[in-house]
Amino acid sequence: MALRSTVLAAVTVVAGCSSVQTVRVQPDNLYVGPGLKPIAIVHAQVTSAYIFFIPIPGGVDLDRVVNRMLLATAKAMGADKVVNVRVDVTPDSGIWTLRRVLGWRSAEASGVAVVIEEPRPAPPATPAASP
Repeated sequence: MALRSTVLAAVTVVAGCSSVQTVRVQPDNLYVGPGLKPIAIVHAQVTSAYIFFIPIPGGVDLDRVVNRMLLATAKAMGADKVVNVRVDVTPDSGIWTLRRVLGWRSAEASGVAVVIEEPRPAPPATPAASP
């Protein structure tokens, strides 16, 4: 019974997980480009353990981490776009396949959630004074 509990605890610890972290930013402290107002930085990450080529729980790919986690969270925060996106994923082919025996695979993406600012109208011109 103790061995079963230990194995279950080990699988739970090494099992994959996903997380999305956000931090609100002051628009004046972060420049992202003209006409864009930063509201938050979003970081999404998925990790999956492998035991003898079986992913626990699986689902590590850029589509999930970018589209379903990063962009969805930014939109939920009220962002129009995400800029300065950076991604990283553990390769799934070549020598990296050996990691599937006992190892892990991860994918992560981060970016700045922004809203598009409406251009400010120019102040009305004052008529020139006549002499």
